[in-house]
Amino acid sequence: MKEKKVLGISKPIIGMIHVKALPGTPNYDGDVKNIIEQAKKESLIYKNNGIDVIAIENMHDLPYLKRKVGPEIISFMSIIGYEIKNQTELPCGIQILAGANKEALATAYSAGLDFIRSEGFVFAHVADEGLMESDAGELLRYRKQIAAEDILIFTDIKKKHSSHSITSDVEIVETAKAAEFFHSDGVILTGTATGKETDIDELKKVSDAVNIPVFIGSGLTADNIEKYFPLADAFIVGSHFKFDGSWKNEVDNDRVKVFMQRVNKI
Repeated sequence: MKEKKVLGISKPIIGMIHVKALPGTPNYDGDVKNIIEQAKKESLIYKNNGIDVIAIENMHDLPYLKRKVGPEIISFMSIIGYEIKNQTELPCGIQILAGANKEALATAYSAGLDFIRSEGFVFAHVADEGLMESDAGELLRYRKQIAAEDILIFTDIKKKHSSHSITSDVEIVETAKAAEFFHSDGVILTGTATGKETDIDELKKVSDAVNIPVFIGSGLTADNIEKYFPLADAFIVGSHFKFDGSWKNEVDNDRVKVFMQRVNKI
């Protein structure tokens, strides 16, 4: 299997920061400064333990809007992304839920980030928020219009927390090929839900079928990283790095440290 570097890095570990609930969302607690400081604190935990790349996401903003978020979200995520990028000097990326890929691209551009994680790039699926149709054509045209072509777009395929009955006759390999054909910079495979392991057989098939990087986007732990490490090009870790392994909690320095010790041994 040919190695496909991501952001110039061989097999990077990408640490997720699940930003606290943002202004205007149901769980927002009114403390703007604390949101920023907590995100910066977690980014330093990642940097100090040798994490290669950082990604931020507004996962606490549930229930999510579909495809659109307000200026209060975009502006706040831009500030957080800018702060983290400058503090850590690591490659950084962003996802804005749910499926607000255009807004994520604008945020990444203004904050000087390196990539976005995009859902609903090719084909349609039914998510918690409803029917989500593909946006590859619109998104790449927008990237061109704002001269943001150096920002990479990594795309989820057969996304977790979603029904894919509409495209059940389209195998995941064909979905990956379609994403590559539509100029995705990398495809992300996940389990069925947050924290659920990625199917190894699907991972092998997709990796063999496309020439762009293949990411694992859920279910990675210190106990299973060894079996996945030879098979993928990049590894997104969120829930496992949190206290008690729950995405709702803050990043646990000890869990990050143990995970990276396992990676370094591999």
